[in-house]
Amino acid sequence: MTTINTRKTRSYAYVTEPLDAEAAMRLSGLDYMRALNSGAVTAQPSMIVTMGISDPMDLDYGKAAFEADPADFLLNPMGTLHGGFAATLLDTVLGVCVHTTLDAGIGFTTAELKVNYTRAILPTTGRLRAEATIVHRGRQMATSEARVVGLEDGKLYAHGSTTCLIFPLKQKKA
Repeated sequence: MTTINTRKTRSYAYVTEPLDAEAAMRLSGLDYMRALNSGAVTAQPSMIVTMGISDPMDLDYGKAAFEADPADFLLNPMGTLHGGFAATLLDTVLGVCVHTTLDAGIGFTTAELKVNYTRAILPTTGRLRAEATIVHRGRQMATSEARVVGLEDGKLYAHGSTTCLIFPLKQKKA
């Protein structure tokens, strides 16, 4: 059996802008995410572009959805997409879901990410949609859960949950 290797190149443009601290201090998490989505806040996460994840498709308090297209530049040695693709998609939607519940001047960080893979993702799987909802939002901790489903076949490809720590953002010194 002969294997034919095809060399491909991939290039893309991205911007590395940090969190807009001033906007984060005055906008609620939901308003910040909506401003980011509309372009009013320009600090786009470069990981979104790198992984081919869409801008948020849906945003509401305690809810978020993103879409992504599996691609051949994300393959593992077995010829399926690396598990990090689904994990990154889940981490993104789960975190944004938590972010939508935050008051102005409040931040979060992921403390735990749990991913369950239910079937292989191939470059030919088609567009995937990840939807997350908040499970618990306390003063110092939040949890959310999400599912990754194929838009064309309706099949579940992965699901997961996160625990996030919530904390006040530090004011920038003048």
